[in-house]
Amino acid sequence: MFYGYYLDPTYILVLIGAVICIIASSRVNRVYAKYSRMRSHTGMTGKEAAERILHMNGIYDVTVHHIPGNLTDHYDPRNKTLGLSDATYNSSSVAAIGVAAHECGHAVQHATGYAPLKIRGSLVPVANIGSMAAWPLILIGLFINGNMSSILINLGIYLFSAAVLFQLITLPVEFNASSRAVRVLETSGMLYPDEVDATKKVLSAAALTYVASAAAMILQLLRLLILTGGRRNHD
Repeated sequence: MFYGYYLDPTYILVLIGAVICIIASSRVNRVYAKYSRMRSHTGMTGKEAAERILHMNGIYDVTVHHIPGNLTDHYDPRNKTLGLSDATYNSSSVAAIGVAAHECGHAVQHATGYAPLKIRGSLVPVANIGSMAAWPLILIGLFINGNMSSILINLGIYLFSAAVLFQLITLPVEFNASSRAVRVLETSGMLYPDEVDATKKVLSAAALTYVASAAAMILQLLRLLILTGGRRNHD
């Protein structure tokens, strides 16, 4: 079962996942930095763009506010707030407007009852527990004998699988929000065609980070199944 701390060949799966995430993160930072220097022709800020898009969709109960950090932008459906980061809130770049429009896409999803968003929301508690408790349960199961060993290992795998499922359901949610953002920017006249093209590149790079995270989680799950397979079959 155990390969030794330094000789465990399954560590390559963790390394592959880490490399994928690093590459995706590096790309989104590079692309965002490039188009954050491209000012939109309207001079509209991320905050102004967000408010306009929300109102265009008949949404008046979502508050747009400033939050610290870089690319920490998010929509919180619990209190209907749309947080825009330092790089987005007061910036008039096409990158900032694209990110603001993307977060508005989540607000529109929430307002229209978009099914994948609902499913993701229902998975949040289980995914949080799974990401924290899975490994401790599995490790305890590996160090004890008897039926309880298999119970703990299987429970850990089920919990981690829930965290993986959360990452997978996040993909259509994020892609759909970006599609909504691009459509509204194309049809509203808020950006010129070349500016929309730039925004597409920013949102595509951002989407790759979610794909990378999902891939890394799947690789970790595969590692868990490899490490515990022999023990579960033996028990």
